[in-house]
Amino acid sequence: MVALVMQVSCATARANRSVLADTEQSLLNAHSDWAGTPYRIGGTTTAGIDCSAFIQIVMRSYLDVELPRSTREQMSVGARVKAADLLPGDLVFFQTGRSRYHVGIYIAEGRFLHASTSSGVMISSLNEAYWRRTYLQSRRVR
Repeated sequence: MVALVMQVSCATARANRSVLADTEQSLLNAHSDWAGTPYRIGGTTTAGIDCSAFIQIVMRSYLDVELPRSTREQMSVGARVKAADLLPGDLVFFQTGRSRYHVGIYIAEGRFLHASTSSGVMISSLNEAYWRRTYLQSRRVR
């Protein structure tokens, strides 16, 4: 009986690692497809996109997860997760002004994918001073 439980546990762990690796690869594919797309408030296409539309599109098209359109609405979906426990596909939120918010998708190893106001769609590090200072919360939606 113990051997059977160990086999099931190991198989589950391998399956979970595979799903996380697939999620990470899907997010890297999204980056390849969208890299350099300029930031445009209200934008929803490769001609220009804002952060919440980008996250909504990536989650739907690459990870098969439906999300609401706005960052504020996205902040209420799923369950809160500690920054130390982030997994590929978790949403990361930042407060960039008194009532301004920004959202990205965690990839792995401290990196996240987002539509930056200054550089468009890109990968950034949560360890950068600006992102550390403005980090608000993370949520797991899948």
